[in-house]
Amino acid sequence: MIAIVDYGVGNLFSLISSFNKIGADIVVTADPQVISDADGIILPGVGAFEDAARKLRDSGLDKVIVEQAQKGKKLMGICLGMQMLFQQSYEYGCHEGLGLLKGNIVPMKDSIPADLKIPHIGWNALHFTKESNLFKYISNNDCVYFVHSYYATDCDDSVIATAEYGKELTAAVQKDNIMGCQFHPEKSGEVGLNILRAFCEME
Repeated sequence: MIAIVDYGVGNLFSLISSFNKIGADIVVTADPQVISDADGIILPGVGAFEDAARKLRDSGLDKVIVEQAQKGKKLMGICLGMQMLFQQSYEYGCHEGLGLLKGNIVPMKDSIPADLKIPHIGWNALHFTKESNLFKYISNNDCVYFVHSYYATDCDDSVIATAEYGKELTAAVQKDNIMGCQFHPEKSGEVGLNILRAFCEME
């Protein structure tokens, strides 16, 4: 069973629908015990980093997620959920993340050409940088759907895929059992479904 963490950030409908399409056993929950008992954890998120991190801390679920990940349970963050896996974010200040992965979240506007629109919205090809079981059902250059204004940097040890938007930006990360997608697999058609399917199949 996969636990989708519900901490009041974002609409989970598309994510639930995608897991249902692949026949996954899921539960949307804010119950620490249910999360602890699950085989895997999905940390979703949309909106502002500071607000999401505060809600996660206020619920006490930050400690549950970190504890379970450190025990070796598979964990995948999606979009803002991926960003929160890192040490800190520089989105309107400096805010502490979960610290499960080395790296920082920084504004795209400081790194890409000024003529490119922010947020980065649309389909972009994944460029694999390392092998990962997360990608076992998809191919290099398959396209996925992004919506973001910030990206992960200083994280070369965990980057498994990038996407080009003025420069190569971090698109997916993995360090052992801890994974993240900057893009939205639940909005990325069959490619996204196959990524979620691969996650569900991991031991």
